[in-house]
Formats: sequence, structure tokens, C-alpha cells
Amino acid sequence: MKLLLIEDNETLAHWLTRMLRENNFTVDTARDGDVADRLLQTETYDVVLLDLMLPKLGGKHVLRRLRERRNNVPVLILTASGSVDEKVDCLGAGADDYLVKPFEVRELIARIKALVRRQAPEQGAELVCADLVYNTGTRQFAIAGVPLALPAREHAVLEILMRRQGKTVSKTALMDGVFGLDDEPSADAIEIYIHRLRKKLEPCRAAIMTLRGLGYLLREKDA
Repeated sequence: MKLLLIEDNETLAHWLTRMLRENNFTVDTARDGDVADRLLQTETYDVVLLDLMLPKLGGKHVLRRLRERRNNVPVLILTASGSVDEKVDCLGAGADDYLVKPFEVRELIARIKALVRRQAPEQGAELVCADLVYNTGTRQFAIAGVPLALPAREHAVLEILMRRQGKTVSKTALMDGVFGLDDEPSADAIEIYIHRLRKKLEPCRAAIMTLRGLGYLLREKDA
């Protein structure tokens, strides 16, 4: 799951990025409104975390421009202002949720997960491929009921494949979903993650197939 964190406080941004990555999120960061606005026009995110007090272009302007472009990505406002008027104004401008600083990381993560569930209710709480199950609420995998713990990037690869199971996912699409802007995207790394996942999925009736020149496909193994 890929997030954009828009926060001008360097210390807070660094801490939040580390906490979110430890919880298996891919995170891009922007320190001012202009950079955020450009990223939102060129990149795709699952959730945007938006501070209001930004240099160059304020958070509300970033939000309004985003909605004017008919981009419906969920936006969670992060701000020190807890006034009712401020909340009403932001929600009216197109924000989906509002969290007052300081906050606990576990509450932030719970709200992010809730926004994603709300955005795609038709997918249901679980994604299933044979005996491989992904709970979109807890963001946990299981094989035949046994939890499958994965490192962050392997988790991101398998989540993308689960969400698009039965469809071919290109290596480029996987790199976009797995690597943040501060990372060095690597096609070789994707191949390594796929190799490791195949080993871990050996007891499972789901398998990752390679379609040469096209990408990867998650599907149930042939009987």
C-alpha cells in the first residue's frame, strides 16, 4: 500500500515515515505544497496524509486542486488544530478524515486502513486465492489459516498481486507500488522478491506465474 505523507516538519516526517514503513507501507514524502501538488499529478497513491500548514502552497489548496482534478484518493488531514470550524472546512473541501496532533501511530494506521476499506467496499474484507487469504483490514496473509509473516517489500508485492489476481501485473507496476521516491527502483530486486515469495508459497495452492515479457500472475495451481 503506497502513501504520500505531506509534512513540512522534518523530524515528524522522518519519524512517521519510519513507523509507517515498519508497518509495511510504502511511503513517499513531500515537504511543501508545490512538491505535493506535482506528485499528486504524476504518481498514484492509496492514501494521502496531509498537513495543513505547508510552505509555498497550503494544505487546503493542495486538497482543493486534487479534488478539482477529480482525483478521489482518500485524504487524511494531520494538523495541530482541533477546532470544529477547521474540521468542517476541511471535510467540506474534500478531506475524508481528520486527525489532531499529537496522535498515536496505532490510531493513524487504524484510520488509514479504514479509509482503504471505505474506498473499495466491493472487494470485501478478505481477498482469497485458493487457500491463500489476505485480510484487508488487518493487512495480514494466511495460508490455510496459518499466518504468513512477510518483510515489507515482499508483503507489498504479494498484496499487489492479490488485489489483481487473475490479471497480469507488469514488473514496472510492481516497482511503482513497492519502491518510494527515495528508493532506487530495481527490476532485479522484484525478481528476488518473487523468488522468495514462491518459496514461501510452496505449501499453498496459489502460485505466482511468470508471463515472459509481460509480468506476473497470481492464480490457483493447476490440479
